[in-house]
Amino acid sequence: MVVMGSAKYTELGAFLRSRRERIRPADVGLPTGPRRRVPGLRRDEVAQLAGASVDYYNELERGAGSQPSEQMIAALARALRLTGDERDHLYHLAGRPVPVQGNAASHVHPGMLDLLHRLTSTPAQVITDLHVTLVQNPLARALLGDQSAFRGARASFVYRWFTEPGARELYPEADHPAQSRAFVADLRAAAARRDAKDPEARALIGSLLELSEEFAALWAEHDVAFRRDDRKRLNHPALGLVEVNCLNLFSEDGRQRLLWFTPAVGTDSAGLLDLLAVVGTQDLTGPAAH
Repeated sequence: MVVMGSAKYTELGAFLRSRRERIRPADVGLPTGPRRRVPGLRRDEVAQLAGASVDYYNELERGAGSQPSEQMIAALARALRLTGDERDHLYHLAGRPVPVQGNAASHVHPGMLDLLHRLTSTPAQVITDLHVTLVQNPLARALLGDQSAFRGARASFVYRWFTEPGARELYPEADHPAQSRAFVADLRAAAARRDAKDPEARALIGSLLELSEEFAALWAEHDVAFRRDDRKRLNHPALGLVEVNCLNLFSEDGRQRLLWFTPAVGTDSAGLLDLLAVVGTQDLTGPAAH
């Protein structure tokens, strides 16, 4: 564990405090309330938004405690609605390398993040073009499971789909072949849009070619198609079979997508989705998908 205490970490605390004080609660979907005594957000509110303990966040603002992980820095950047330059500055102050765009610590554009938080009545999440989940709203966690714990290659759902049988349990078995084809065609399109020497895409594809005969066979067919909208059937552990439309909004460079899920017409899924807030978040050990 790296203990903080240098001048740079003191500056990190001051920077966090300055960014916190400029945000209005309404900007992040929090009630304003009549008795607020501080400008902007309170420390406990930032901690809540970033998924950190209040004590830990207080230590960061004081420039004390342990060095924040890359995942925590990414979470703080999202909670505080930092710009790309501000996010990079935060990594530098914390003594962490700035992550490449497209991995699990990627910076979500504030506009896309704001739209996600405004989608309060439907499951929604932001993923990368390699199917790494960056952030989910509460209903998405309830529908698909909390995906924040996956690291390394496993952060990509495509990787888990072809290497971990349990990742497929959310889909009915009859739908597995179609989902496999769609994932491979989408991955080929995403990899082609990136630089040919992109290390993350090359590593993901290389691992899957080595580990999955199914992936290798589908990859050899050279099908290519971005997933823009899908109708999915999902096996929810509490609600049963739920049929949804999965819609995509792409970022300008195509490396991030906002996904949101609506009930499929002609089904009883609207009522089932209304129950998500009551059901709550699925267990981390269960399957997750997008």
